[in-house]
Amino acid sequence: MLEKFLKRSSWTDIVISIIFLLFGVLLIVKPNETLDAVSVILGIVFISMGVLKLVEYYTSDTKEDYLLTIALIAVIFGVIILFASDAILSLFRIILGIWIIGAGTMDLQIILSWKQVKSPYWIISLLFSILVMFAGVIILINQNIVLTTLGIIIVVYAILDIIDRIIFITKINNFLKEN
Repeated sequence: MLEKFLKRSSWTDIVISIIFLLFGVLLIVKPNETLDAVSVILGIVFISMGVLKLVEYYTSDTKEDYLLTIALIAVIFGVIILFASDAILSLFRIILGIWIIGAGTMDLQIILSWKQVKSPYWIISLLFSILVMFAGVIILINQNIVLTTLGIIIVVYAILDIIDRIIFITKINNFLKEN
């Protein structure tokens, strides 16, 4: 049962990472045009993440309270971004940096359990997780980061997270076959 939950959660996280990937590419290709649309896009992304986590919460066999909390916070945060775009746009870098560091930290917790299962993938995933957290720190520290660089960091984060999730799903499938 836990394995099904982890697989479903990983697929939801892949969808979220694809949304981030598309957003990063948009920042790289058309940074000036994207600047005007950042608040709308970011609001939609957070609302989408919240809705996906709500769906995950209500479709899972075990009701994990943290999923409901994350979902509600993401939806509320997305609505605030949509309606207070001028104020939120200046905080975008901080919000994104904290989100990426949080995602890397959650991945790190999962990766440490992989080590206990004696998975050979845990070292690679550990490096990905550290790189993800490092990308979040770069976003937080560098106040003058240009949108194109921010887009590149978002794309790198999304790709690393997608790779990490695919490795995780593969490991879960292998684990299920062995048991």
